[in-house]
Amino acid sequence: MSNLQLRAADGHEFSAYFIRPEGPPRGAVVVVQEAFGVNSHIRRLVEQYAAEGYFAVAPALYDRQKKGVDLGYDPQSLEQGIALLQKADPKGVLADLSATIDAGVHAGRVAMVGYCWGGQMTYLAGCRTNIAAGIAYYGGGIPRWLPETPRCPMLFHFGEQDAHIPLADVEKIRQAFPQGTYHLYPAGHGFNCPERASFDAASAHLAFTRSIEFLHQHIG
Repeated sequence: MSNLQLRAADGHEFSAYFIRPEGPPRGAVVVVQEAFGVNSHIRRLVEQYAAEGYFAVAPALYDRQKKGVDLGYDPQSLEQGIALLQKADPKGVLADLSATIDAGVHAGRVAMVGYCWGGQMTYLAGCRTNIAAGIAYYGGGIPRWLPETPRCPMLFHFGEQDAHIPLADVEKIRQAFPQGTYHLYPAGHGFNCPERASFDAASAHLAFTRSIEFLHQHIG
């Protein structure tokens, strides 16, 4: 495990946490952060996908504003994360994601999986980049990008009890992009994160199993 230094097309340099799998990679997975930066949860996800045989990499998407953002889930950290998220320029984010995709092509086909804000950015990347597949976990704000729709297969995980993403929004996405695969879980927002009070182990396990099956189907 280590950090890469990557350069976006506009010259911005940023870091990315990555792990190479043991043996030949099945492909690459770009892991896209929540509002809290490349924190312990995101690093653990990189480790999870690498353990499944993928070159896994998480770009530090806040580096354009502040280097080394690594926040927890307490109210103060949430406030800091939301402030950074609101200032993030989607064009800059896409430039950084594109550079990260390019860094993964040596491993084969490249997929992207994003969480919360990262789920929204994964949806946008599916519309505007060349990823082979995308997975969005409780991606809030996706309806703002409709009627743009992804050019690649997409898998969506949503919590039925998510106070931040109404089921009406899920239905909007489904209607705009019926080709997507949609799963609902009896859980709230952030159900995949053990560091959140909303963590739901059964839903997290099922969603990860489905995600790995989806990756095997679409990138190897």
